[in-house]
Amino acid sequence: MDTPAPYQTVLDEVAPRLKRLRAQRGLTLAALSEATGISKSTLSRLEAGQRRPSLELLLPLAGAYRVPLDDLVGAPEVGDPRVRLKPHPLPNGGTFVPLTRSPGPLQAYKMIITDRGPEPDHRTHEGYEWLYVLNGRLRLVLADHDLVLGPGEAAEFDTRLPHWFSSADGQPVEILSLFGRQGERMHVRAKPQDRDGT
Repeated sequence: MDTPAPYQTVLDEVAPRLKRLRAQRGLTLAALSEATGISKSTLSRLEAGQRRPSLELLLPLAGAYRVPLDDLVGAPEVGDPRVRLKPHPLPNGGTFVPLTRSPGPLQAYKMIITDRGPEPDHRTHEGYEWLYVLNGRLRLVLADHDLVLGPGEAAEFDTRLPHWFSSADGQPVEILSLFGRQGERMHVRAKPQDRDGT
């Protein structure tokens, strides 16, 4: 089976890298063979590009040279792992930040609601929502229910029910929201504690 072009380029660069490393360390093929248990002829063919590098050959060489395996194969540097989130304003004050970077059936948001808001203006739409209060107090009006949720409390509901939420006391409230446009429900697998704490 042929090796795809990008990988073949990486493999082609292993041979000169191995030869350069041995020269920098001032080692002979015989000394390297003794240190790794790899025959001199195999080492010579590896450095000449006549033998395909494999994990069984590269691991002992990385150990002998005291370098990470990535240094032998020239693995690219890992990019910046930080997720750069862009906040968006909420209509009634505050911001929301999408936490999901790719489209899909479920989307995650962090919301910071900064005011109490006007009188409840119920909305309905397709979907299913799960809310978790991180900080502050959230007022959730859901159909005939008028609830206040504190830190660590969660609610889930079908968004076809009339609903509205805001800060319960005019102080900022921070929440996580998971929303499924097609009505996907969340599956929380944590075992709830009994009320006596066991």
